[in-house]
Amino acid sequence: MMISMHEPAALPAGQQAFLASYLDALSLVERLHRLLLDVIKDEFERTGVLEVNAVQALLLFNIGENEVTAGELKTRGYYQGSNVSYNLKKLVEMGYMHHQRCEIDRRSVRVRLTAKGREVRNTVAGLFRRHASELGEREIVDIGGIDLITASLRRVERYWSDQIRYIY
Repeated sequence: MMISMHEPAALPAGQQAFLASYLDALSLVERLHRLLLDVIKDEFERTGVLEVNAVQALLLFNIGENEVTAGELKTRGYYQGSNVSYNLKKLVEMGYMHHQRCEIDRRSVRVRLTAKGREVRNTVAGLFRRHASELGEREIVDIGGIDLITASLRRVERYWSDQIRYIY
């Protein structure tokens, strides 16, 4: 998705500047997500793990030691519906996850990582630990900077969530 300003209605200069910065930030968030997937893909190519794609590896990382349903992953906001269902099915077939029908709601399936899935999760966790260390050592961003970025992104997330829930 390429974001552009298109001819905005006559906005005051300050609002135009804010809009331009907002659109730049949106574009950056999108690029960063794609770049994160590329970084994960490269790590798995280096380690010779080729049957798991970056989205699946990130899914395994986010599940961690939890036992979850596809619905819970969607509710947490990590994944879209068909995407998560497809990837969970593939991960079960490849032996990275166990699955079991929920006793209460037989339509629901709970999943958790196998030992093989935990290996992938640990690889991603190691990659992220290495990145965190290098970002600090190279003075790319410090704890105050990363906390500021995170707090700002959480406020935008809350604003967008409110838009979905309360504005029709």
